[in-house]
Amino acid sequence: MEEPSETENIVWKNWYLSVPLNNGSGKATSIFYEDIVNNSLTAAASEYFYQNEDGSYTMFTKFTGYTTSRQAGLDDGKYCRTELREFWQGNQTTDDNWFMDEGTHILETTLKVDYVEGNGRTIVAQIHGKETEGLEGSPATVKIRWNSGTIQLDHYVKPDAGEPWTSAFDTKVDVAQVDNEIFTFKLKVEGGKCYYALVCEAKDINIDYTLMYDYVGNGYAHQNYFKTGNYFGWNDDYGKTAQVVLYKVVTDHF
Repeated sequence: MEEPSETENIVWKNWYLSVPLNNGSGKATSIFYEDIVNNSLTAAASEYFYQNEDGSYTMFTKFTGYTTSRQAGLDDGKYCRTELREFWQGNQTTDDNWFMDEGTHILETTLKVDYVEGNGRTIVAQIHGKETEGLEGSPATVKIRWNSGTIQLDHYVKPDAGEPWTSAFDTKVDVAQVDNEIFTFKLKVEGGKCYYALVCEAKDINIDYTLMYDYVGNGYAHQNYFKTGNYFGWNDDYGKTAQVVLYKVVTDHF
């Protein structure tokens, strides 16, 4: 196994990596771009994230209890991940993010899901909201789920008056069946509206940008960031695993 190095398919300064290893305080470990491009991952971290001979990256994960928010037990409402989190425009801080009512924001991520044990579900891309002054919560606003081979949109819609944006108000849409083939999923926020697109050559799928939801028009005002990888929807035991291969991820903001 080779450890990751810089590749033109990923601008590493635009991301940091989370792996489900104890960071010393019971939470998941964050790995920053310098360690990735300098091949400085620990042996333990390299079990979860490593470069393949073709330049792609394997993102392996399982439930260990070390989540991004806290240490959790089995069936405790928390899940583990090997996942990239966006640093907007390469700024090395989680406090600098983008808003849907300003500019255009694009994610294009090319992946293949090798396998997902347990319930067969892992999230491969997200638009995630962050704590924003005057608003409640950090909503997982848009989730792209691989569900037993089907690509599924799971996105929040306008909550009842006075309620925060949460999964209590969401919509799930099955997009297409990609199975274990390579696919590219695209998310675009433009004019406050969110669009999606999907290409999978092996399945002859070519879905052009399609409107998902008008977020700004429905009062959504959180700051946001993109994510991609392997966010495994399983916490019933410590043995089941999931594996995703990342070939390319591109973001654009203008």
